This record gives sequence, C-alpha cells and structure tokens, in this order.
Amino acid sequence: MTREPVRPRDAATVMLVREGSGPGGGIEVYMLRRAPSMPFAPGAYAFPGGRVDERDADRDVGWAGPPPEEWARILGTGVPTARALVCAAVRETFEESGVLLAGPSADRVVADTRDEAWEADRLALVDHSLSFADLLARRGLVLRTDLLRAWSQWITPAGEPRRYDTRFFTAVLPEGQQTRDVGGEADRVAWIRPAEAVRRWRAGELAMLPPTIATCMDLAECGSVAEATAGHRSIFPIEPVLREIDGEQRIVVPDGAVYPLLGGQEGGTR
Repeated sequence: MTREPVRPRDAATVMLVREGSGPGGGIEVYMLRRAPSMPFAPGAYAFPGGRVDERDADRDVGWAGPPPEEWARILGTGVPTARALVCAAVRETFEESGVLLAGPSADRVVADTRDEAWEADRLALVDHSLSFADLLARRGLVLRTDLLRAWSQWITPAGEPRRYDTRFFTAVLPEGQQTRDVGGEADRVAWIRPAEAVRRWRAGELAMLPPTIATCMDLAECGSVAEATAGHRSIFPIEPVLREIDGEQRIVVPDGAVYPLLGGQEGGTR
C-alpha cells in the first residue's frame, strides 16, 4: 500500500548578507548550525527561518513597503499566504539572529535590538506568548517588507516525514544592527562567504541540505551585496526527488544535480 506524501507546510528563510570586511570585500552571508537535538536536519548549516505560524497571517501587522497583494504576485501564491510568508520571514529572522527588519516608519529601521527588553520580547515570540503583530504594535513599528527580496522556492521531497514549502529571501543587514548568537535551535553561528561555505561543504566540513548548497552557489556568483539584493528573482517551485544511486539514497534536483541527503561530498555536477 502506497502512503500518501505528507503535505508540505509553508515556511520562510532569510539570507542576511553584508559586505565582507576582509581583503577584497565581497559578500558574506549569516548561517547557523542546527543543534543536534533538532528533529529536522540536525547538525546542518542553514539560514535563519522556520515554518509559518497561523498568527503570521494577522491583518493587524503593521506594514510598510510592497503590500500583500504585490507579494502574492511575486511569490506566486494567495494574498493571505503571501502575508504570512513575509511576516514569518521577518519574525523568524528576529527570533534566530536578533535582527529585526522593522522600523518606526516606512523609511526608518530599528537601530539596535540587543538590550534586555528586546531580548525579553524575542523570547516571548519564541514561546508564543507574544504575537508578532502585538510586538510591532506595542513598540510602534511597521514591518519593512521593502527590505526583503524574493530569491527561490524549495519543496521537501515526497516521502520525507517532515516536508516544507519554503520561500527563500535575501535582506541586507540593517545599519546599526548586529547578529547575535541567541542559542535555541542553533549551537553555532557564523558570517561566511558563500564560496567558502561551498568549498567547506565539498571538503566534508559543513553539512548542508541541497537548497542551502544551491543558494550558496548562486550567492557566490554575486559580486556584491547590491547585486544580490538588486531585485526579486523569478520564483518557481523546485521539488527534488529521492533516488537510490549506487546503493545510496540521493537527492536529485530537477536541473540534474545530485546531492547526498545531508552534507558530505558533492554527488554530482551543477
């Protein structure tokens, strides 16, 4: 008897980027390593993000920038789902990095989120005792949706017990804000050049899932932060499939690239 595939849950993830501080500049992206105790992709390096919460679709969320109707067109989905995805992207980024893409007006952004009061609000979001809409309203903030750029859409292969339909976004680290190692789902964080992340994955030093690997490869082709965030990319669903190759389970992407299930050496060409 064939089991029906699990329906994927909507999720969002954000690649925070900044200009590199070392010789030659270039782009750096913020990554975190998922704690070994996590049920999904333990030990894998990823970007801040997570699944959509039902309250992310709250119409009371303060909003600035492209409206939900415009995001629905960009993301290829309905208006309520688009609203929830954008909110989830910003909320999860704050929960997992301490960076908040919001401000007191449509042309301003929060300068710093590192004091005890901000940390209390972050923890309240994590334990669901505070909604994102209430956080913004209480602090007189609006969501700066104009700071996000749509990048890609990946769907977990059918057959996996946990499946996600994830929209990837890019965003520049706001001036004045700093990422923080806030713990929780991650046990290590780092700013890293995308090309270096790919090199270390090929060397077996970093475990990453195929969407993360492919995204780092694409980011590595961008010569600057400005190039990586110049505009929205065309979004279409990418759904890899699981196949047995040479006696091992591999993930095959529609463009023909072959990856191990998690980390290790590259299993094919891209």
